[in-house]
Amino acid sequence: MGFKETFQINGENLLQKIKEIIAEGNVNKISISDKHGKEIMSFPITVGAIGLILAPVFAAIGAVAALLTECTITVERNSEKKEEDKKDGPADPPTTITVN
Repeated sequence: MGFKETFQINGENLLQKIKEIIAEGNVNKISISDKHGKEIMSFPITVGAIGLILAPVFAAIGAVAALLTECTITVERNSEKKEEDKKDGPADPPTTITVN
């Protein structure tokens, strides 16, 4: 299970934002759509995908960014991130069990 986040961004900032998202970790898939909602490209991010593996993807994103003025990035993340956020929020009151 996971959840999706969507970001509206200018084409010139696209590659930088993708790199930031990947650096945050916990990402399964990234999709890039134009301002009309048409999906331009989509690629999975696997655990351990680093530098050399992502270099061709970054090159393709750079080419797409040159053509787009506005775009939408949709990020599919693991649910683990959401669980961590819940831990940082207000905690549930502790449950007390009395055994006689």
